[in-house]
Amino acid sequence: MASSLRLIIEDGQFQDAHGRHVLLRGINVAADAKLPSEPDVPSHVAQDFFDGDNVKFHSRPFRKEDAHIHFSRLKRFGYNTIRYIFTWEAIEAAGPGRYDEDWIQHTIDVLRAARDYGFYIFMDPHQDVWSRYCGGSGAPMWTIYACGLNPQSFAATEAAIVHNTYPEPESFPKMIWSTNYNRLAAGTIFTLFFAGRDFAPKCIINGVNIQDYLQDHFIRACAHLAKRIHEAGDIENDIVFGWESLNEPSRGIIGHPDLSIIPEEQKLKKGTCPTIWQAILTGSGRACEVDTWDMGGIGPYKVGRVLIDPHGEQAWLPEDYDDTRYGWKRDPDWKLGECIWAQHGVWDPSRDLLIQKSYFEKHPSSGIKLDYHTFTNTYFMEFYRKYRDAIRAIHKDAIMLCQPPTLELPPSIKDTVDDDPRMVYAPHYYDGITLMTKKWNRTWNVDVIGVLRGRYWSPVLAIRIGETAIRNCFKEQLAAIKKEGQDYMGNHPCILTEFGIPYDMDDKKAYETGNYSSQSAAMDANHFAVEGALMDGYTLWVYCATNDHQRGDQWNGEDLSIYSTDDRTIPVSPVPRTPDLNQSTSSLFKTASTSRREVEDETSVTPSNLKRTLTNPSISSAPSNANPGLTNAPGYRAAEAYVRPAPIFTNGPIVDYVFDLKKCEFTLDIDASAARSDEFPTTVFLPEYHFPKDQCTVAVSSGKWEISTDDEERTWIQKLRWWHADGKQSLKVTGLIRPHNTLTGTAEEAGYLEQCQQAYGVDLKNCNVM
Repeated sequence: MASSLRLIIEDGQFQDAHGRHVLLRGINVAADAKLPSEPDVPSHVAQDFFDGDNVKFHSRPFRKEDAHIHFSRLKRFGYNTIRYIFTWEAIEAAGPGRYDEDWIQHTIDVLRAARDYGFYIFMDPHQDVWSRYCGGSGAPMWTIYACGLNPQSFAATEAAIVHNTYPEPESFPKMIWSTNYNRLAAGTIFTLFFAGRDFAPKCIINGVNIQDYLQDHFIRACAHLAKRIHEAGDIENDIVFGWESLNEPSRGIIGHPDLSIIPEEQKLKKGTCPTIWQAILTGSGRACEVDTWDMGGIGPYKVGRVLIDPHGEQAWLPEDYDDTRYGWKRDPDWKLGECIWAQHGVWDPSRDLLIQKSYFEKHPSSGIKLDYHTFTNTYFMEFYRKYRDAIRAIHKDAIMLCQPPTLELPPSIKDTVDDDPRMVYAPHYYDGITLMTKKWNRTWNVDVIGVLRGRYWSPVLAIRIGETAIRNCFKEQLAAIKKEGQDYMGNHPCILTEFGIPYDMDDKKAYETGNYSSQSAAMDANHFAVEGALMDGYTLWVYCATNDHQRGDQWNGEDLSIYSTDDRTIPVSPVPRTPDLNQSTSSLFKTASTSRREVEDETSVTPSNLKRTLTNPSISSAPSNANPGLTNAPGYRAAEAYVRPAPIFTNGPIVDYVFDLKKCEFTLDIDASAARSDEFPTTVFLPEYHFPKDQCTVAVSSGKWEISTDDEERTWIQKLRWWHADGKQSLKVTGLIRPHNTLTGTAEEAGYLEQCQQAYGVDLKNCNVM
């Protein structure tokens, strides 16, 4: 039976209103949304950073006047889905309960602009290590003050490593921002957010525990945005189909077995790596000598030791801090000027003595050991239910995307009341070796999921050698993640809502040479994995409207955007902008109206769009880069690897699909059912860059097909439509093989194998683990 909703879930798979299966092929929009636009404070700028009460996000993710430029560009790339990034700070920066209605209206305007392009959009309340003031993004500055912490003292105490306050922002260590999850500020705040009632019962503010105060404000802020979207009348369901839970939630210190050591499961070590006990001491002004680590080819390795000396400065608010600034009232038992963990008996400041090293290991009432899966099943799910119910009270048909802690087991909710038929499992996955080292090592990689799940008696057995083995390893890991969702959560679609690659590999060599072969190989390997694992959808990280070669995504040295103002976009076919059908037999397709014009973007400059082109934020008269060597060879940014053919709608579930970039060959197998109407055939996005109409061949197991270019969704894109019989059906399209830069392994990569051999005493060169 046809549905009134654009997107529904039937038997654990997405379908459209006509019963066709839908593959959500998407992109995160946009990384710019992490940062305020007024004032414009990218992460390397210190000026105005602590004026957090007065920031505005009114031009995020981009100006509404430019929305059509960005949406048209993304549609040409073949995307049909957007993970719409916003932060709690954008809604409620001015103070508790003070919502920025101008930003909300801007968001509604941008979402409304997406309508003509046919995007499926879900909302992502984004955060990284809690807040910009803890070195990431997400929560307003006042939440840190609410927790009794002083963000202006984080630099001296290393309660957080923040790019904006780093002494030499140009030399900010790559990916060190993520270590803030294991430092005092973010570790404490996430503990309070999820379990303040149990572990910090003295932290009472406005008559409620800090846990409830933070969670309630976050949920109310998101619900307020949902309410405004609902009241807009033409966005809910038609454009926005769902809401994701909090991005990459962390358990903080919850479950920590021994505060005096770094736990075994803490795999990320880079820069200074204090134990939580050492972080507590430096946060209270004490000097501590701590270990320093770096990330190598076979994981983290210890570099040495260094002294962190705050010279008496504390990460906690001073005793005389004026709490009336935000209108709250703190309980008298919660004393400012003193570490809250000292106030709860974890340590004795008079003797600098750790009293309860296992304070966070078990639930204080039940005594249950709080490993990560227990945390997910208890504290995380308690929060998720509150968030889900608040959104559903407004957006009644909302599809909820449940994102548990990254790379951890999903919650055990199968066949329980939480096994919600309108729920999606939304994990993340990154190739950590490439992300941390910013190199594409085609010689070897590691089965990270297998290691985390304890599938190997020795880490050496998790190593995969050779590019084919690496690609298959990625695919197998994603397939395992998807199966875990089915085993633990039930029969729900799985959308990989983040994966991606760093573009600034090899010290930005591609920006100097135009050779994006490493990026192309890495991007292709990731997409091969997503396709092979049969994810029900994915949203690549990331699109950033302001990316340039010098600063990347303008945030913490990251550079993962598929678009850059310093690169070219993939060329558009020069075919006439009128439907030119290349069909197998008599046409069954009614051509789209040619009365609409495609929104002009950077594809051409004409008298009609000259003014817009000159004011396009992608074009500037000023150089974006102080180093002209980084912009003298603009390339396509490995677009051949992410602009890929993919099924859009299929009459029947997908059995398999894959794009072989080297052969320029796309195959699709489906368990088909006949279309309900000739107007709704199986439809595939077929990018003209790979498949020019006059230079591709099509083979089908049955039925009729045609290739056409139309502007049904405002942007001219090429599609293949296929009317097939029932049963097992297959499609194969072979396109134009273009020369790509070849990539060979390096001596350095081969040297990593020797490191492994020395570390584990195994001859990897003669070890077949593929």
